[in-house]
Amino acid sequence: MPPELIDLATFPALRFSIRYAGWDNFTGRPLPGYERPGAWLHESAAHALSRVVEGLAPRRLTLVVFDAYRPVRATRAMVEWCERHGREDLLNAYIGRTSRHSRGVAVDVGLAWRSSGAALPMGTEWDTFHPGSWTAHATGIARANRRELLEAMTAEGFTPYEKEWWHFERLVDPLPPALDVPYG
Repeated sequence: MPPELIDLATFPALRFSIRYAGWDNFTGRPLPGYERPGAWLHESAAHALSRVVEGLAPRRLTLVVFDAYRPVRATRAMVEWCERHGREDLLNAYIGRTSRHSRGVAVDVGLAWRSSGAALPMGTEWDTFHPGSWTAHATGIARANRRELLEAMTAEGFTPYEKEWWHFERLVDPLPPALDVPYG
C-alpha cells in the first residue's frame, strides 16, 4: 500500500461493501486491480472520514464504504466497458476517463446503522446511473437520509457530486498523483 494512503479497515466503526472486487457491480465482473476487497484513502481524507463517523455515533449511525482509492486500471476498465456496451452516455456524467478515486481523495459512502450495519434507504442503489441517484432527486425517508449524509460529509470538508448521492471528494493541495497499485 502506498505510504500516503490509509487502510480504512483500521477504522473499527466503518462498514464495507466493496462491490468492484466482486460480480455485483454495473460491469457484472470484478474490476482489474481489485484482487481483494479494500478501501484506502489519502491520509487527510481518511482522518476527515474518521471524524464523520465520530459525528454520526450519537445518532447510532456509521458509514458504509462502497469505494475509495481506485487503481487507474479499474477506471480504464470502466471506460472500456461503457464503450463496448454502447453506454457512452455514462461517460463524464457518471464515469470519468480519469478519477479522483485514483488519487485517493474520493470516496463513495452511504449510511448504515452502527449496531447492525444495515444500510439506510437512500432511494437508489449505489452506482445507479440515472437522475434518481442525483442528491436532490429523492423523497421521504431517502431524502432525509441523503440530507443527513450530505451534512455529515460536508461538515468535515468533503465536497459532494450532485449526480451521485454517494460520491464525495476531499481535495488537498497539491493534488496527489493518480496511482495504479492494486488491492491484493
